[in-house]
Amino acid sequence: MSQNGDKIRVLYSFPHKLGADRICYTAWQQVNGLAQAGAELMVHPGVLQRPVPDGVAVRPTLARGKVRIPYKVLGTMRACALHDHIVARRLRKLKGQVDIVHTWALGALETLKTAAEMGIPTVLERPNAHTRFAYAVVQKECDRIGVPLPADHEHAFKQDVLQKEEEEYKAAYRLLCPSEFTKQTFLNQGFAPEQLVRHIYGYDEKVYFPAQTPRIGNAGITALFVGVCAVRKGLHFALEAWLRSPACKDGTFLIAGEFLPAYKAKLAPMLAHPSVKALGHRNDVPELMRNSDVMILPTIEEGFGLVCTEAMGSGCVPVVSEACTDICRHMENALVHRVGEVEALTAHINMLDADRKLLAQLRGGALETAPQVTWNAAGRMLLDAYRGILSGKQVAPPVLQASIV
Repeated sequence: MSQNGDKIRVLYSFPHKLGADRICYTAWQQVNGLAQAGAELMVHPGVLQRPVPDGVAVRPTLARGKVRIPYKVLGTMRACALHDHIVARRLRKLKGQVDIVHTWALGALETLKTAAEMGIPTVLERPNAHTRFAYAVVQKECDRIGVPLPADHEHAFKQDVLQKEEEEYKAAYRLLCPSEFTKQTFLNQGFAPEQLVRHIYGYDEKVYFPAQTPRIGNAGITALFVGVCAVRKGLHFALEAWLRSPACKDGTFLIAGEFLPAYKAKLAPMLAHPSVKALGHRNDVPELMRNSDVMILPTIEEGFGLVCTEAMGSGCVPVVSEACTDICRHMENALVHRVGEVEALTAHINMLDADRKLLAQLRGGALETAPQVTWNAAGRMLLDAYRGILSGKQVAPPVLQASIV
């Protein structure tokens, strides 16, 4: 490590637009959390989309000033490979200046191999389950309900992507798993437990916070779904459970997200119910969460489920599948059902609709959990994971999954 105490020097490689949407936002918040926790960061993004904290050294690989190499022209695979090549070359010039290398999928293989040659430990971020598992489980559910998966969809099978990612899995010293569900998909593929290191993601407490006064009264509950409306997220399970429940008589089910056209057509009869409001893409998700009682996410495959922590921070109770983050603990701060069990999900909606005291208790549990799962807390946990890797000590999982019914 560097000579100034336990300051860990991290080369953080991210092949996409740091600070854009989805995993780009996750990576940006991860950098912010690590900086707050005290890591010494050298960040190498493809492109820097949003500013990072002072003191973080940033060297983009696919941009110089306002000039950018367009991802669409190169294609994602070639753009990520070019990023990887550039970072690997830079790493060779940093001998003795890096303690650990943090990489992301599709832009990591050459960097991982170079670091191994230099004797530097590496981690590969796994924001989703094992890709082979994810491809299979999503395709199986699409086939079951009769919704075609577009060839360009991120979960449509792509041999070149799978092959590259599996090579990266093997080359990485450790894989970073943000949930027990993610970790289990790698164990099921034959990875040793010591290869898998737990950490978490978080939420921005300055954006997601509860209403000053909780919702009260005898009106029906308001449920909310947030995310891309695709088979993977299990919206069909949520709608089926909602319409089976008496909650649909007086309550409202809000859907914030864009639909895949074939999926929307399949769900059209359920979407036509007067209690269901399809809102499309929304920029006011924090406000929607503050004004909702529960956030339903019956996803069939997930890496972490950022909306779970965001809902907790907003005072909105997660009603989710076991594929979501184990931050959600059944009957403590959430209700958790097994993937695909519509009867259990229906029962959970019924419970909260009929028992407002239970709803209030779970809301209190969610708000109590929330400070432990901010992005700053996640940054401290990740830095501890680095320390465990560098010291050779296995870091205990940050959260244990409670029983589900």
